[in-house]
Amino acid sequence: MTASRTKPKIEPLQKAPTGIEGFDEVTGGGLPRGRPTLICGGPGCGKTLFGVEFLVKGAIEHGEPGVFVAFEETADELAKNVAALGFNFQDLIQKKLLWIDYVHIERSEIAETGEYDLEGLFVRLNHAIDSIGAKRVVLDTIEVLFSGLPNHAILRAELRRLFRWLKQKGVTAIITGERGDGNTITRQGLEEYVSDCVITLDHRITDQVSTRRLRVVKYRGSSHGTNEYPFLIDESGVTVMPVTSMGLSHAVPTDRISTGLPELDTMFGGEGYYRASSMLVSGTAGTGKSSIAAAFADGTCRRGERCLYFAFEESASQIVRNMCSIGIDLQPWIDKGLLQIHAARPALHGLETHLAIIQKRVQHAHPKTVIIDPITNFMAAGIELDIHAMLGRLLDFLKTNQVTSMFTSLTLGGAALEKSEAGISSLMDAWILLRDIEVNGERNRILHLLKARGTPHSNQVREFLLTSTGISLVAGYQGTGAVLTGSARLAQDAHARALETERQQEIAATQRRLEHERQILEAKVSALRTEYETKEDELTRALEKEHTIQVGLSSENTAMQRSRKLPDTPTASQSVHRTRPHPTKAKHT
Repeated sequence: MTASRTKPKIEPLQKAPTGIEGFDEVTGGGLPRGRPTLICGGPGCGKTLFGVEFLVKGAIEHGEPGVFVAFEETADELAKNVAALGFNFQDLIQKKLLWIDYVHIERSEIAETGEYDLEGLFVRLNHAIDSIGAKRVVLDTIEVLFSGLPNHAILRAELRRLFRWLKQKGVTAIITGERGDGNTITRQGLEEYVSDCVITLDHRITDQVSTRRLRVVKYRGSSHGTNEYPFLIDESGVTVMPVTSMGLSHAVPTDRISTGLPELDTMFGGEGYYRASSMLVSGTAGTGKSSIAAAFADGTCRRGERCLYFAFEESASQIVRNMCSIGIDLQPWIDKGLLQIHAARPALHGLETHLAIIQKRVQHAHPKTVIIDPITNFMAAGIELDIHAMLGRLLDFLKTNQVTSMFTSLTLGGAALEKSEAGISSLMDAWILLRDIEVNGERNRILHLLKARGTPHSNQVREFLLTSTGISLVAGYQGTGAVLTGSARLAQDAHARALETERQQEIAATQRRLEHERQILEAKVSALRTEYETKEDELTRALEKEHTIQVGLSSENTAMQRSRKLPDTPTASQSVHRTRPHPTKAKHT
């Protein structure tokens, strides 16, 4: 019997978390530990900041010291540039968690003597790594070495030796480089082949709107996301917004939440929206889309839940002021921190940047509801196909995070009302359509509930009223070929009230007439009863008189018999006894 052979256990590739939000999700854990990674891109795309954050987050969050070797910026310049992000280099240097070394290379100051190599760089790197026990290294940027010396063949060989040397030291390294102009990722076309991981950063301009994107070109020994991902550079550093994890596998709650309007809840079967669902409110200008959104935000805050309101037409203070005119005061919720209004022009960023900003704010605030007012303003930031794709990813993100969302959409005049300008109505779980109609010289708002997936909902049209005391939905009267609203509805109400009053008066008159007839009938019944009782009394007296007469006659006969002294009349038994002979005596005879 042969002994079973066991396969050697293959250890998975170890990874070093970068601490950069979203990036570790794209790469499945971070950069390859103990291996070099190449990050390349054009100027202003964020290469240096990516490397700085990799070192700072590694030192603070994971206790891994790092070395930053700069070829373009001095240590003081670098510290000032990243101070706005909250990175305190001096504190990290004092704690021996960070080492910054500036290597100055100027072509005019270099005199070539003998064979050129990077031995001096190795010595400086080795000293810095050993001084603080560094686990992470950043070289920014490698092109400076190429610009210093013309003999690129020797420099290429030295770069290969540098990458091997970094692997031997066991440090996780980032080497930044400039983007190539042709078919190569970098200018020299070498670094991407000797690097175990290659990441490209892009800062592109489309229709005068800039967007930063990140792509993992290769990652030896690990699966990774291959799409282009938008990323932000703001006061908190770099934030990557992955979209590969989004899809249709999110949980589906069964509980319902209020719309903020009791009458609208009734149209949704009396319970409101499904939680974590999406609603679209569309209509022409002035029909009250933002008012419904404000009522939804107010209802959310009244439940003690957080709401994020992204406004792309009005400022936060303008929204608060305008909503007070219809009885909705949002300022108390803002003061309590339950409501956050973020206002910006859509043209301020590209579509992907807007998506990244919204996702980042949602992740930080953890709201229960999100309002986008309106989505049609994104038409200025991209074409309809891109808007549809961006909103689709946003919907998946919100549903994955169990966030109930409401989107308002402007319908242009003359266009089909049952069509959203951004073309996302099919993605929505519920669709509310607002219209204004002109009748009898006035314009009135009406509300339709076009669809509500999974809920019994009303198919009736409601008049949508905005008053100083709040929002109300009133059932309209069906007129000839139209719904009666406004003054026509009020006239119909008055007519209906008049008819009701007349009917009530007729009912009251009939009741009075019946009461009169009842009284007459009762009087007749009383008279008949009295007549009957009188006749009954007469009959009783007659019978009593007859009885008295009979009793008197009987007494008179008895008295007459006694006065005549009549003999007693023998009884029959006595007569028989006297005439029948005794049996003994007869025999004797």
